[in-house]
Amino acid sequence: MAKRQLRLGAFMRPVSIHTGAWRYPGAWPDANFNFAHIKRLIQKLEAGKFDAFFMADHLAVLNMPISALKRSHTVTSFEPFTLLSALAGATEHIGLIATGSTTFDEPYHVARRFASLDHISGGRAGWNIVTTSNPDAALNFGLEDHMEHAERYRRAREFYDVVTGLWDSFADDAFVRDVEAGLYFDPAKMHVLNHKGKYLSVRGPLNIARPVQGWPVIVQAGASDDGRQLAAETAEAVFTGGGSLADGQKLYADIKGRMDKLGRDRDHLKILPGAFVVVGDSVEEAREKRAKLDSMVHYDSAIASLSVILGTDASGFDPDGQLPPIPETNASKSGRQRMVDLAARDKLTVRQLAQRVGGYGGLSFVGTPALIADQMEEWLTSYGCDGFNIMFPFLPAGLDDFVDKVVPELQARGIFRREYEGKTLRENLGLPRPKNRFFEA
Repeated sequence: MAKRQLRLGAFMRPVSIHTGAWRYPGAWPDANFNFAHIKRLIQKLEAGKFDAFFMADHLAVLNMPISALKRSHTVTSFEPFTLLSALAGATEHIGLIATGSTTFDEPYHVARRFASLDHISGGRAGWNIVTTSNPDAALNFGLEDHMEHAERYRRAREFYDVVTGLWDSFADDAFVRDVEAGLYFDPAKMHVLNHKGKYLSVRGPLNIARPVQGWPVIVQAGASDDGRQLAAETAEAVFTGGGSLADGQKLYADIKGRMDKLGRDRDHLKILPGAFVVVGDSVEEAREKRAKLDSMVHYDSAIASLSVILGTDASGFDPDGQLPPIPETNASKSGRQRMVDLAARDKLTVRQLAQRVGGYGGLSFVGTPALIADQMEEWLTSYGCDGFNIMFPFLPAGLDDFVDKVVPELQARGIFRREYEGKTLRENLGLPRPKNRFFEA
């Protein structure tokens, strides 16, 4: 029986999520906003046969005090479609996944941008559906307050229906381009959506041919109950916040179980926890790298990061006391709960919790290439995941270490590809091309 195959995305924000990454010896401090650097990184990822380059996005300067913000290398980054379109021309196989907000954008814009990226890249685009949890983003779009959590997900569900409907505006063979007859497209193979719903009114059709993949791959990242349900109904890849293996198995079973109830094939959705990976020639060396990296996170930045995740200002908490009760807010529910559980489980003070999360507080693999491969294989074979979204500790060395040392270990075990399976992101992920709902024939 063939072994299950690991799927690997690279979580690029657009480089490292770790607050101290830009300060690490030998790192590129300007990597977030240096196209030559990012081009070099994605080409290295493609050489390592990664499935996708996953670009998170923000619609506001992050909601943290200026004392912390001034220390953050994620304060500036490229607009994702501009960057990924440029990177499409520098690569041939790797998927290009971008965030598109359902709260602060219009479905026609999102449908058109992703369809364009899919055509430009030859079928390698993916849409990360986000509802945007940063309340500061609302202020950039003429709103005084953020839409309520459950309401954001209800809008997102309708938004998905509209975008995918727009992608199906034309049959795959609508553009006949008959030079002799002077017929460019067949009007009988164009559908006008005429959507009128609770949140959205969109006539259509989309003014671009159906994407190469039918639809770009649908990615989702929410882990709340609303997020899991949206994932089960719509997603083809889910980026989850990594916790323990037991937590991963529960989440995996929950989302796949919801798919079963909906009649969806569970293999048509890949669950990819975020995994922060630090590679060393020995476990001690890897731990020393991680400790050095974490030491470069200033407390101002650490407590601000904790405040963002908790959805409440933690700067007034006693740094050497226990985490006080955290009230419900409109921020990410799953992220807040992970912090509360982590503090309770490890009996962390506020200072310790902030330092842990200030760098990166989620799932980490720190060790030798063989040890890291062991842990990844255990997650895969015990159904804690279908693969990982890898987070690199510092660039370029952290990424090079993974591609040069960990990928060969995974390949030697027969759980990761040596060559790409196809030309499109769907083919490489083992996902079917969706039928056109209006032109199934």
